[in-house]
Amino acid sequence: MPADLAVIGLGPLGLPLAQAAVAAGIPTVGYRTGPEPGSLTPAELRRMLAGGFRIVTDPAELGRVRTAVICAPTPRDADGGLDLGAVESAARTLAGHLRPHTTVILESPVHPGTTEDFLRPLLEETSGLRAGRDFHLAHSPSRVDPGNRAFTPANTPKVIGGLTPACTESAAAFYGRLTDKVVRARGLREAETVQLLETNFRHVNIALVNEMAILCHRLGVDLWDVIRCAETKPFGFQAFRPGPGVGGHSVPLDHPGGPLRMVELAQQVNTRMPRYVVQRAAALLNEHGKSARGARVLLLGVTYKADLADRQNTPAHEIAVRLMELGASISYHDPHVPSWNVLDRPVPRADSLYEAAADADLTILLQQHRTYDLQGLSVKAQLLLDTRGATPTGAAHRL
Repeated sequence: MPADLAVIGLGPLGLPLAQAAVAAGIPTVGYRTGPEPGSLTPAELRRMLAGGFRIVTDPAELGRVRTAVICAPTPRDADGGLDLGAVESAARTLAGHLRPHTTVILESPVHPGTTEDFLRPLLEETSGLRAGRDFHLAHSPSRVDPGNRAFTPANTPKVIGGLTPACTESAAAFYGRLTDKVVRARGLREAETVQLLETNFRHVNIALVNEMAILCHRLGVDLWDVIRCAETKPFGFQAFRPGPGVGGHSVPLDHPGGPLRMVELAQQVNTRMPRYVVQRAAALLNEHGKSARGARVLLLGVTYKADLADRQNTPAHEIAVRLMELGASISYHDPHVPSWNVLDRPVPRADSLYEAAADADLTILLQQHRTYDLQGLSVKAQLLLDTRGATPTGAAHRL
């Protein structure tokens, strides 16, 4: 059966979109842009395949659809900017088979202006078609939250901005098949800037609460109790919680045309959190008469988010490196990660969580996976540092 939709890029952005499309009964094909880490379980992927989803390797398949959505990754490059290499590759592949009347949508996180100034010329040059006349071009910021069971593509409003009003309406008609609400932006740049604002809002507020965590520790104040009380305010406050660092695929976005000073400061605060965790760990060991050198340290949860296997930009990596530099002996436990390498060396994996915690001089909870019995863990561990505020009050040393 011919597909209506091609999802180009089957990583954390593309796979959930493809999953939602299949669930909505839209014939869908997926085209990989590289060795992308997925965000769906094998069982979910099997259900998609049973629903007619196909992963294709022939670029000609991209020319047989009505809608093509580019979900290629845009990681940081060596200079700290966004690497658009995967987007460029996806665009050139699609352009070689682009047909008139196709709707092309970019969901990859990009700087404002990228869809029109970077993607559009690539598509037009190779295809010989003109955006806004021969095919529709739009941007829709991704709002995927991996592992979130409350908010899915179906009940998360989708923002759409097109090159022309007709482009916007064509993209809106597609997303209207997937979600309960479509929000039309004024144009491409407004839609692109939505992601800039949403991503930076998250990082700035996480940075604020991370700084509060450091301050409250110095003051002897229970920050988690402060947050519990503050979030009862029905207006003017949204609760964020500190952690060992910010991981995942959604990086804070600056813009070459005008640096955002607050975003720069937030990034500085968030990137120093792994170092702070290690400092707290060394201090706790010292308070209990032990040195970090030679200490047995167990890291719990090395993924960037709870209940997922994805380790993209996980702070656990830097924490492990810094502990090893201090001479600590590192092991880890994570139900979603069967093996883990740090500095090209395998980190020993604990088979029995309770036995490993009882044997370790220090256990550090980095990620709160649902399967962890934190009450039992707090009893078994010799010394427990909780970076997530997940253990019962008084059961562990909190960040």
